[in-house]
Amino acid sequence: MKLILLGCCGRMGKFVTELAKEQGHEIVCGVDICPSPMPYPVFTSFSDVNCTADAVIDFSSPSYLTERLIFCEKNGLPIVLAATGYSEEDLQTVDAFKNKIAMFRTGNLSLGINLLQFLVKRAAEILGEDFDVEIVERHHNQKKDAPSGTALMLAESVKAGFGTQKVNVCGRQGNVGARRKNEIGIHAVRGGTIVGEHEVMFAGEDEIVTLSHSARSRKIFAVGALKAAAWLKDQPAGLYGMDELLKDIL
Repeated sequence: MKLILLGCCGRMGKFVTELAKEQGHEIVCGVDICPSPMPYPVFTSFSDVNCTADAVIDFSSPSYLTERLIFCEKNGLPIVLAATGYSEEDLQTVDAFKNKIAMFRTGNLSLGINLLQFLVKRAAEILGEDFDVEIVERHHNQKKDAPSGTALMLAESVKAGFGTQKVNVCGRQGNVGARRKNEIGIHAVRGGTIVGEHEVMFAGEDEIVTLSHSARSRKIFAVGALKAAAWLKDQPAGLYGMDELLKDIL
């Protein structure tokens, strides 16, 4: 599989580069606004890219999203959107391209996290709304967005399990009063080199159920990105996620 890697010079880009080589894939070129030496050509602008590929993996940032989607449409390339921190406007842009190119986007590329999603939804179905739900996510001190896309994804799983309207409350400060029943608390911790930890707590009367996942290496996200790219290159135009991928590969 031939790949164009966006954000190739960042930490995740380097993980994808190493793993792609191990798996026999070829990264034909990369795009990064802060280029550094890599074992393939690195461009700072899409206007300079002259490589042919099977798919694009994007581990950059939400900036210039429209530009990269136009590039993929022009060149008939599927794209794995592996960045985080997308705004509502960004997601509307993604939605506008779903009938033009094949796109894969998920809040987390880890198989374990997607299992956690399933378990969280099932727990909410079984335990019911007598249990309060609080989500704690922990990441390294360089992460820019909060709460994490994965924490928001897990909150959606809780809501689906309860089957009722819930409101995300991101952190608490001051005299906020008693906790409301329609809240899902989400709390962001930033420090050191934590790769990613997510904990979902169901707190009921006299008992607590906690489900959690801990990522020990960013390599798990590179594995997921390459699996997604290999699967996506054979799909028609549309917006896909981990559910569709797992149904085919498991």
